[in-house]
Amino acid sequence: MSERHIFRLKGADTLSFLQGLVTNDVQKLSDGLVYAALLTPQGKYLADFFLVPEQDAVLLDADASQADMLRTRLTMYQLRADVVIEDTDLHLHRGLGDAPDDGFADPRHAEMGWRAYRDAAQTEDGVDWTARRVAHLIPKTGVELTPDTFILEARFEALHGVDFRKGCYVGQEVTARMKHKTTLRKGLAHVSVTGDACAGDAITKEGKPVGTLLSRAGDNAIAYLRFERAQGEMQAGEAQVIWDQSGN
Repeated sequence: MSERHIFRLKGADTLSFLQGLVTNDVQKLSDGLVYAALLTPQGKYLADFFLVPEQDAVLLDADASQADMLRTRLTMYQLRADVVIEDTDLHLHRGLGDAPDDGFADPRHAEMGWRAYRDAAQTEDGVDWTARRVAHLIPKTGVELTPDTFILEARFEALHGVDFRKGCYVGQEVTARMKHKTTLRKGLAHVSVTGDACAGDAITKEGKPVGTLLSRAGDNAIAYLRFERAQGEMQAGEAQVIWDQSGN
């Protein structure tokens, strides 16, 4: 089973429908892929996805585990809008280097290559995408991105996944308040790990909770940290954890 599910949205109101729902400005589709999220009215994460320009339609490239929820949620918001939401049989293809003619650069980070959408499934591409994602602090659906996530703590601004000038969308008020009126005290960070520790292990400092270890690739990992406590050597499982602040 594919890890991605590709929807097609079409109809006269497609762009305005999406514009009122998602965190990013859908007018950017004229430049390529748009990375965005759908939030609860309380500003918490529901899903993240890529919007893809396709002639008179928009493809929505989502994690397969969220497809049923997204279909239900989008239909709920559809009301009388002239929008048709379809499943497709398209498959995601990914690679590095220059994008092919039918491909688009991944907007989150240049080192995440390109994405294309084709009728046939892709064979193994030989790229360690997890290592690249961890190295560049890019969250994964269901791991770093969960129903408790606020997207600014998950670095959506750095990943070009939110636009603060586009106007209203679901959850916009909370997100804007976090941007303009608070300093983030918790969030994702890049850490080095020496020793045995697994995703989900608590990170502690002198026995006090500091955060949680999440995706790991070798000695590198993504962690969710309370920044003011994450100083010096920390522990997770049997491992030593150190916050690498050089790239965060």
